[in-house]
Amino acid sequence: MTYAMPILLAGIAYSINETFDRILLDILLPEDVAEHMVGVYSACYKLALFMTLFATAFRLGIEPFFFNYAANKNAPETYARITKYFVILGSFIFLFVIVFVHILKITFLRDSSYWEAVKIVPFILLANFCLGIYHNLSVWYKVTDRTKFGAYISVFGAFITLALNFLLIPEYTYVGSAIATLAAYGTMMIISWYLGRKYYPIPYDLKKIGGYMILSISFSIISFYVFDSNYIISVPLLLVFLVILYASEKNEIKQLLKR
Repeated sequence: MTYAMPILLAGIAYSINETFDRILLDILLPEDVAEHMVGVYSACYKLALFMTLFATAFRLGIEPFFFNYAANKNAPETYARITKYFVILGSFIFLFVIVFVHILKITFLRDSSYWEAVKIVPFILLANFCLGIYHNLSVWYKVTDRTKFGAYISVFGAFITLALNFLLIPEYTYVGSAIATLAAYGTMMIISWYLGRKYYPIPYDLKKIGGYMILSISFSIISFYVFDSNYIISVPLLLVFLVILYASEKNEIKQLLKR
C-alpha cells in the first residue's frame, strides 16, 4: 500500500490532466459556442493518437524490463540508452504526423467542420511526447521505492493544468487548453529528470536527446507554421531528419541489426 497509494494518486492527477480541459471549456466558454469548441477540440485531439499509442505501448513493454534489470550494475546506462531510443522514435513520429497532418485530418476527421482546430495538433503531440519521456524518466522513483515523488510531480502537473486552463480558456479557447496540457507534461518531464539526478543518477545523453527533439520541433515549425505542411518543403525536411538520425546513430543501428 505504501508503494501503490502514491501511484493511485498520480493516476487520479493524470485523469485531471487528460479530461478536465474539456470540462472547463464547457464551463468557461459562452454557452452558444462551448459545445462546438469542445467538439472540434476533442476531434483534433485524436490526431495525437499516433504518439499516444506509441508512448503507451513502449511504456507497457519496457516497464517490466526496468524492474527486472534494476539489480544489474549496468542498469543506469541501459535505461539511458532506452530513453534515447524512445526520443529518436518519438521525434520521428512527431515530425511525421506534422508533415502529413492534412492527409490525416481528411482520413480521420471526414467532417471538415472539425478542421479549424488542427492548429492544436503540434501542442498535443508534443505534450504526449513529453509525457512519454516522463514515463521513461520515472524509472528512478519506481525502482528506488520513492513513488511518493511520482504523486508529487503528477499533482503539480494537475495544478498547472487547472490553473492555465482557467487563465487561458477565456482568451484563447481550446488553444489555451492545448498550451496548458503541454505546459503540464513538459514541467513534469523536467522535474522528474531534475529529481532523478539526486536519487538515482542516470547518464542520459542530453546532447543527443535534446538535439533530436530540437531538430524535430524546428522542422515541424517550418513545415506547419511557415509552409502549411507543403509537401515540396515538408517531405524533404522529414528525409533530412532521417538522414541526420542515421548518420548520428549508424553504429548503434548496425549493432542492433546484427543482434
